Amino acid sequence: MAEEDIENALQGMVTLQERMVHLIQQLSMPLVEVSMVVSKQIAGLMKSLNEHIEISSDTFPNKVMHSWDLLDDDEIDSSVQSSFELEKVMSIVDEQRMDILETLIRVTLIETDFTLADALLALRPWEQIARTQLSKANGPGQLFSPIEIPEDW
Repeated sequence: MAEEDIENALQGMVTLQERMVHLIQQLSMPLVEVSMVVSKQIAGLMKSLNEHIEISSDTFPNKVMHSWDLLDDDEIDSSVQSSFELEKVMSIVDEQRMDILETLIRVTLIETDFTLADALLALRPWEQIARTQLSKANGPGQLFSPIEIPEDW
């Protein structure tokens, strides 16, 4: 990869990160909504990347192809029984807010001319944060609390 390509990819990642942080904070987006949008975006990108791999036989590193490990060394209490009713959760999410975030991500990925691998690498940290926070949720209130974005983002 040429130095200019690397700089463009990094600048694109910074742009996406800044836009996502700003919008998520501005809309006080709940953890569950951010998680659903990021998951949907990653699924679409992975479908395209897998199609590319079938045609080209290219290979990509695990950090592109797979979800990253959860953050923190905190033990997740697997004995906590979640009794969230999926239908109820789905009826509470704000589809319009999710559409806005989805559009922002899609437009930024196109605008910055991300490769599929770069787009996945830009979204994997968001997936990691969301999955980590979801794994610690033990009630619907935590699902609908704003996602906690690290200070250094």
